[in-house]
Amino acid sequence: MRFVEVIKKILLIEIIKGLWLTLRMLFSKPVTIQYPLERRKVHDGFRGKHALVRDPINGNDKCIGCMRCTTVCPSRCIHIKRAKTENKMVVTDYIIDASRCIYCAYCVEACPVCALVLTEDYEYSFYKRENLIFNKDQLLKNWDEFVKKWQKDYYFNKFWQPPGIDPSRWPKTKREQGPIPLKRGLEIERERVDESNSR
Repeated sequence: MRFVEVIKKILLIEIIKGLWLTLRMLFSKPVTIQYPLERRKVHDGFRGKHALVRDPINGNDKCIGCMRCTTVCPSRCIHIKRAKTENKMVVTDYIIDASRCIYCAYCVEACPVCALVLTEDYEYSFYKRENLIFNKDQLLKNWDEFVKKWQKDYYFNKFWQPPGIDPSRWPKTKREQGPIPLKRGLEIERERVDESNSR
């Protein structure tokens, strides 16, 4: 046994194996993606930049100020400011500190009206930390920018109706949430409404 080990050391067997592996990898096809010239396909449900979803009908945000997202957030990066006006609670500001966020999407799952989303947009970075603190206006702007880039006519985030949870346990608004019409999809929805009104 000792003789075999001595022969291996003399003939440098382990070093030759390592060099052979290096040589083999030198001529194999590279697996590295040359970003930004090449980009990976981003799958639906990727957790990227935060946004408040605009209601396609009235153009406002859908947030009702229930505070579920702030309650469930493990990193405590969501802060909501509310004010009461005429028997109704109104969200005056919605702040997310993206530098503290761990992108778990618990806030998206907890939202009963599907007002919040972690979009599939991941290409954003800033030199100042203040720029990573998104207020309500910035979050709505993030949604508008995302909608311009989105290739499909409709958008539906898989975390709005997470698998593995009995749908009967979801709030009514969450059960009824369907894909949100964007661009051409919004035009299709308007045409359907016009057709039903003309009948």
